[in-house]
Amino acid sequence: MIIPFNKPYLTGKETEYIEDAVKSGKISGNGKYTKLCQTFFEQNFGFKKCLLTTSCTDALEMAAILINIKDGDEVIMPSYTFVSTSNAFVLRGAKIVFADSRKDHPNMDENLIEALITPKTKAIVIVHYAGVACNMDVIMDIAKKYNLFVVEDAAQAIDSYFTGKDGIKKALGSIGHLAAFSFHETKNIISGEGGMLVINDEQFIDRAEIIWEKGTNRSSFFRGEVDKYGWVDIGSSFLPSEIIAAFLWAQLENIEKIQSKRKQHWENYFNTLSGWAVKNNIKLPILPEYSSNNGHMFYLICESLDQRNEIIEKLKRNDIMAVFHYLSLHKSPFYTDKHDGRHLLETDFFTDKLLRLPLYFELDTNIVIDKLINE
Repeated sequence: MIIPFNKPYLTGKETEYIEDAVKSGKISGNGKYTKLCQTFFEQNFGFKKCLLTTSCTDALEMAAILINIKDGDEVIMPSYTFVSTSNAFVLRGAKIVFADSRKDHPNMDENLIEALITPKTKAIVIVHYAGVACNMDVIMDIAKKYNLFVVEDAAQAIDSYFTGKDGIKKALGSIGHLAAFSFHETKNIISGEGGMLVINDEQFIDRAEIIWEKGTNRSSFFRGEVDKYGWVDIGSSFLPSEIIAAFLWAQLENIEKIQSKRKQHWENYFNTLSGWAVKNNIKLPILPEYSSNNGHMFYLICESLDQRNEIIEKLKRNDIMAVFHYLSLHKSPFYTDKHDGRHLLETDFFTDKLLRLPLYFELDTNIVIDKLINE
């Protein structure tokens, strides 16, 4: 039996809701299921306004437009992230200023941000890697001090939380001015492809709808707020079809069940592999006291690149697919000559040594654990 790295979980209602959407005669975007999904997030996670998008990439591109990124603006973000985090802002003309990761976690080191700020800095884009919160108290304080926007790339962070120094627990994606989520098939809650923009700063709500609807005030027209709609701003076709939203709604109805199972898998990996990891000089994920765990990803930090390759090959021989993750963006072919030359040692460390184990709803983690420990 082959154990893939990821396997999409179906609740059983996806095709029923898709059929309902088709039969309703409304399968373009912003219909019944789009509204159900958006309302669910607003009511359950404290987001001020949610707009479904065709991808997290689209949501990030909308965020870049909303904060009016222009040629020459600087945006601080981690180098250890997916290319979409950077591309969304590069497309608007931004210069990316990459920050190194923490020593104990792939998240951006919040203590390095302030030194990177210049008069051209416009935004801080943070990534909650593996659904683990960045230290949002520190980041929001810096942003307030320098009048910067904060965009949360929460692609992996659905149903994960940050508890601040005030003791209040807040959903990731609800803290920055804007946030972007992913429902790609590799995420906890899926729609194949799909994403969502979260708007927490009210000044962006009206314009976000316009950008979402190709630069028109079409949404206002259908709510009866204007007697006709037209082209009023830049925008694109960011909203997904009702078919995607219907699939997503079936997943959201089962979010507690899905999350519970994924967290069980994570805990089994962590508890059972702890002794083996110590013997092999391998580190397991850490969870800062201010962050919850959403069971998105379980990874190992190997002692060396060679050890990582050996583990990948050993698991592959047993039909188990494990993968490494991001390559340092500051060293990428596209951006290496644009980077300012700083050595981002921790980012490179995780690039060479982080290994992701399979994690999906129907997985038997004991099979993976057995092959790691006993083979």
